[in-house]
Amino acid sequence: MTTLWDRSRQVAVEAILDTAVRLFTEQGYEQTTIAQIAREAGISQRSLFRYFGTKEDLVCGDQDALGELLRQTVEQQPAEVSAWDALRAGFEVVLTANHTPERVLELSRLIFDTPSLHARYIEKRLRWQAELVPVVQARLARGAGDSPAPASDPRAKAIVATVFACVDTASELWVRHDGRLDLADLYDQCLAAVRGTD
Repeated sequence: MTTLWDRSRQVAVEAILDTAVRLFTEQGYEQTTIAQIAREAGISQRSLFRYFGTKEDLVCGDQDALGELLRQTVEQQPAEVSAWDALRAGFEVVLTANHTPERVLELSRLIFDTPSLHARYIEKRLRWQAELVPVVQARLARGAGDSPAPASDPRAKAIVATVFACVDTASELWVRHDGRLDLADLYDQCLAAVRGTD
């Protein structure tokens, strides 16, 4: 059940994000300071840091929490769901976890257009990949009748890397077309091209 405190916090978060995204868009991410954002949002810097740990978190969100949500969602998919489909389900949940599609588009545009943010985004995504490999290995082993895959088996790592490449490619195309294309459809097209199923 959502409490009054939860709703108040969400309103505050959205107001801060509105201010931050406007300033980042008007003057650039690197040129915008936390002090400016706090002042324009009508709060203290200390209050801002209660909602967002770093300036980067204003754009990228809590990547550790999102990575954990992704891992849990993939892990919790029914046993008969393929690794490919379990990962797709995970990304569907993560993409809609915290923001509207319009806000996701604004934030994604900032990430793709700001080299420092993009570098941090890639760094954190690599951590997500590493955390997902054992989950996918376990799913592949269940599909093979519970026989454990040898340590040299590259399938899980290759599947996870392929899915991330398709998500990133689809996301970048979606941003470059100002959200006018369907993100899920772009992802499916990318994956079909890689898997040779188009």
